[in-house]
Amino acid sequence: MAKEYSGVNWLPHISVDCVIFGFHENQLKVLLLKFKNTDVWSVSGGFVKSNEDIDQAASRVLFERTGLKDIYLEQFYTFGDVKRNQGAIQQHAKIQEKIGESGVDTSFLSDRYISIGYYALVDFSKVNVSLGQMSDMFSWNDIHEIPTMFLDHRAIIDKALERLRWSLDQKLLAFNLLAETFTMSELQQVYETILGKKLVRTNFQRKILSMDILVRLEKRYLGGAHKAPYLYRFDAKKAKAYLSEVEL
Repeated sequence: MAKEYSGVNWLPHISVDCVIFGFHENQLKVLLLKFKNTDVWSVSGGFVKSNEDIDQAASRVLFERTGLKDIYLEQFYTFGDVKRNQGAIQQHAKIQEKIGESGVDTSFLSDRYISIGYYALVDFSKVNVSLGQMSDMFSWNDIHEIPTMFLDHRAIIDKALERLRWSLDQKLLAFNLLAETFTMSELQQVYETILGKKLVRTNFQRKILSMDILVRLEKRYLGGAHKAPYLYRFDAKKAKAYLSEVEL
């Protein structure tokens, strides 16, 4: 039976958690939200309405927090450990008191919840963060500087990063974190940041160009023509052809 909270029927014991990655100032960052009047942070999550698909719920949560649609969103793991909600009753009670909802019956929030994890890749410059009713602050944190997190949300971030690293070449995901046009150096910085290691420039460029998934544009002017790097644009059609060959 669906649970009613704030006038909406939600599916019991199921939630979605979205790890939102963005690339800014040569750092891979994750969007975090802080519960009102606490020092507890979380990823962007929410419940599933009784009349919507799981993927629709994740897209809705993502849109409500970032104002963005039609961005890369992938389901990567289901978190169903029995121990994941240990301490949930106390945490929820404390948070409810801090945000001024101590009189609202949200006891169902402390039931065991299975959370379906998604990660999203966004253009950092296009995100317009909306806090929602339970948060009073947001932060884009470097993946190496994660604060105290709600329940198992740190594990959710770590698993999302693991999946992202694995999928870099298999799904060409790095391009979702870049602007429409970029230099080869900027692309390499994204790869190095996600992988957590330095790459040899010549080898990296040779590898990327051999995929034939980019369109080279004019040079970017930096005050000296001989130093100006080329700009590139990701070609979705070429990428689709390349991935289909790889799968074969």
